[in-house]
Amino acid sequence: MAEEAETVRVAERGPNAWVQITSAFVVVAALMAGLWKLQQIERVEQSAPAAPTGPISCSAATPTGMPTMVRAGVKYVSANQLCQALNRPDLATLLGTPGEKALSYGGGDESVALGGADIPAPEMNVTLTTYSVQLSASFDHFAVKDMADLVGGDARERTFLGRPAVLYSDRTYAFLFGLRPDDARTSSAPGHPTRRLVVARDPKDGGGSYDIAIWRQDSTPPDDAVLLRLAQRILPTLPGWTGS
Repeated sequence: MAEEAETVRVAERGPNAWVQITSAFVVVAALMAGLWKLQQIERVEQSAPAAPTGPISCSAATPTGMPTMVRAGVKYVSANQLCQALNRPDLATLLGTPGEKALSYGGGDESVALGGADIPAPEMNVTLTTYSVQLSASFDHFAVKDMADLVGGDARERTFLGRPAVLYSDRTYAFLFGLRPDDARTSSAPGHPTRRLVVARDPKDGGGSYDIAIWRQDSTPPDDAVLLRLAQRILPTLPGWTGS
């Protein structure tokens, strides 16, 4: 009989192709070592978690201030600030599921090792009954306009809120761990189909990006109209966002 296992779903980070590839290995290594903090992952339980009595709390998303590796003159956005942008009373309405409550959240001020440097990549995830939403930022020097060809697949360049952007499909991944203390085996498998919108941090596309992604708990491919509506309302609320 197959041994019981716990399933943890982690959404791949997608601010740009270089960070996405590198972060996949970083996430796996952290999980294997047991160092990935509980608030940074979405745990998929056998039964749906009970909704909290009040709004989600952003206090556990560590606001560490501007990391030393952020370039001078760049406005850093912390995981706590990403959480505040998602923690809005009309989030479920924007997703087309009015009345739903946030069930859980997770994220932190992480970084990704890339080319010998640590690239800040803060991230926040919010899970509702129907959807999960991931909002992240990358402070690398790569232009979003160069991303579509590298991502491939159905990636499409577009202009969003006056900035270069790329819309494409992705997937979450499920990591399976043995429950017994002496069972160190782990495996992974594709999870929910995801739609992502990557938007340049500034209108001139001088490097860095914001990434907003959604996926459904029933694994139905999410609607682009939902993602774009959500991004249009949330991204302009981020600190340092300026018009075109």
